Amino acid sequence: MGRRALRKPKRLARKLLQIRKKLGLSQNELIDRMGLNGQLLREEISDFERGKRLPPLVVLLEYARAANVYVDTLIDDEATLPEQLPSRHR
Repeated sequence: MGRRALRKPKRLARKLLQIRKKLGLSQNELIDRMGLNGQLLREEISDFERGKRLPPLVVLLEYARAANVYVDTLIDDEATLPEQLPSRHR
C-alpha cells in the first residue's frame, strides 16, 4: 500500500497573491517585509502565487504576520481573507 500525496489547499495561491497586492508590495518588497531577504527569491514568490509550489511553513507564517491574520486563514479553503489588509483584528 503506497502513500497518497497530501491534499493541497486550492485557494492558497490566490490568497498569497491577494495579500501581496492588498499590501501594495512588489515580490521583492514582500520578501523584505517578511524579513526573508537572502533566504527567498522573487521567483519562489511567483511560484507560490501561481500554485506551482507550496511555501514552507516559515514563509506561510510570515505571510500571515504581514497580513495580520491567522495561518489557518491562509490554509483553510473555507476561510476568507479580510477586505482590509493588514487586518486590524485577527
